Amino acid sequence: MANAGTFTNIRVYWLAFIAYWGIVLFGYDTGIAGGVVSQANFQKHFGMWPNGTKDTAKVTAVSSNVVSVLQAGAFFGALGSAPISGKFGRKWTLIGFTFIFAIGAILTTVASSPSNGLSLIYAGRVISGVGIGGISAVAPAFVSECSPKEVRGRITGLFQVMVATGVMLSYFINYGVSIDIVNGPRIWRIPFGFQLVPAGIMLFGLFTVKESPRWLASVGRNEEALNNLAYLRRKSTDDTELLHELAEIEAALEEEREARKGLGWKEAFFGKGNLIRFVIAFVIFLLQQWCGQNSVGYYAPQIFASIGYTGNKNSLLASGVYGVIKLVATSLFIFFGVETLGRRLSFFISAIGMGICFFIIGAIIKTHPPPAASSTDVVTAISPASQGMAAMLYIYVCFYSMGWGPLPWVYVSDIFPTRTRHFGLACASASQWLWNFVVSHQTLLIEEQLGYKFFLMFATVNIGAMATFSLLIPETKGRSLEEMDIIFGSVSAEKRNADVAKFEHALDNGPEIGSTRSHDFSDSKV
Repeated sequence: MANAGTFTNIRVYWLAFIAYWGIVLFGYDTGIAGGVVSQANFQKHFGMWPNGTKDTAKVTAVSSNVVSVLQAGAFFGALGSAPISGKFGRKWTLIGFTFIFAIGAILTTVASSPSNGLSLIYAGRVISGVGIGGISAVAPAFVSECSPKEVRGRITGLFQVMVATGVMLSYFINYGVSIDIVNGPRIWRIPFGFQLVPAGIMLFGLFTVKESPRWLASVGRNEEALNNLAYLRRKSTDDTELLHELAEIEAALEEEREARKGLGWKEAFFGKGNLIRFVIAFVIFLLQQWCGQNSVGYYAPQIFASIGYTGNKNSLLASGVYGVIKLVATSLFIFFGVETLGRRLSFFISAIGMGICFFIIGAIIKTHPPPAASSTDVVTAISPASQGMAAMLYIYVCFYSMGWGPLPWVYVSDIFPTRTRHFGLACASASQWLWNFVVSHQTLLIEEQLGYKFFLMFATVNIGAMATFSLLIPETKGRSLEEMDIIFGSVSAEKRNADVAKFEHALDNGPEIGSTRSHDFSDSKV
């Protein structure tokens, strides 16, 4: 079977492409709600302009609720994904959560009545959130478990490329709707209904991919694990390197079984070498959500209006450009930079760059405040100060895309062992959605209260907290999933080498194989 050249990992890339359509939904929902609610006709239809006058407080409240209830549902979906994926596998769990998402998307799309339409939108967003939360927890684990270590960072990093793709699509669909549709339910039905396209692609595409070999091995289905691993690597089942990779998986699983029989949440958190991993997973997403990007992403039209890009078309078009730059920058980093710079250096440079950009924006707003602050107000020209602040936002998202955007998911996928990975990813995803909810619900209120200090707040978090955190975590670039146990102290390098040799001997029925081909883990502890 062909296994050389560019197409060696083509089946792994296909699996990531399919699994991450759910992440397109993640990104799409990041940008779509804020743009829909910012449209004056949507506000008028659902009673936010009593007596023909805009009720700013009600618009802010509805905007915050429509955006943030998705995150509330996602929090519970992420938590529930751990036991479900542990029992039913990664593939079928993703199929179930995609179906749940589609139900919510239908509810938001059919909402029309001024009296109960918002209730349907809220309900649909919560249900879709449950689906998104489960997908965001399971998809990275699924892709990571199926990826060879040489390209795992790049492949799992496609998560953020798909997020950026979804964000960009949401901005331009909102922009197109604002230009071509004056009033009526199509203003929100088209943006909300489009969610069903990537959901359908993912739902049907999942039937074309194989289950995770690592999950199969963890539940004792070893023959299926070998066959699926051979399929993904495009090698025969008796290939020497393939058997060695399976031996590593079996060795890690055996160690985990011995140390953590009857694993539950308590053991998963407090097992040897595990607590620090959960702390990192929780904190890394707390910091990511408070870096400022999601505030800009969820409320891009409103944020661009706050720096002077007023008028619906101006704010939505500026948002669209932001989405394009984010997609291009993320793609370039994932395909050319993620395995070059390493995790820690990328995190550090990203945090410093974001902080500098936000400090500059805050200073410009203080010294050259824009003339208007509503995405529906109209100005005749964009001032040079506003153009400079927009440029800083575009540079900011480039720094975000080279570190704190894609890498948290890559890093968290790297550090957990197979037996607890679904717990670890669920914890990380729950942290991400918890703080996502807090940030999305409070952004407009904070921006209204702080003004230019809004950007200074995020700049301080970027440099003071995120850059420091980047220097404290261990480097994982180029390490296999099985080496993470050594890095975090769950097992010694000597014991791992002995266990790998034992399983190679059992698979090959030849003791000489283990001694000549076994990988030496003795330099893995950091």
